[in-house]
Amino acid sequence: MSSRKKAAIKKAKAGNRQIALERIQLLFAEARKAFNTNSERSNRYVDLARRIGMRYRVSIPTSLKRKTCNKCRHYIVPGKNCRVRLKSGTRLVICGDCGAVMRYPYRKKKSL
Repeated sequence: MSSRKKAAIKKAKAGNRQIALERIQLLFAEARKAFNTNSERSNRYVDLARRIGMRYRVSIPTSLKRKTCNKCRHYIVPGKNCRVRLKSGTRLVICGDCGAVMRYPYRKKKSL
């Protein structure tokens, strides 16, 4: 294969990855909208977003990844189907569907 062909394929893959990332963001936005009326549909949107990410080797942004349960892969909304607790520099998110506990670090803001 010539170097020109390889460069063209690489450029096309980069374009596909950008489109995949946009679709992932769009699916998470739709999941947020659909959650109040149909939580199963929002879970399906999250599953589709994960599959797109795996197919095109695109990592889901951290801000969106933290809106899903690590165990059951459901879309979670604090106060609706999960509990959030702050404990010594760690944010605990407890899934209401499967009971999984996710721990995320956070920094306390320094007071003046």
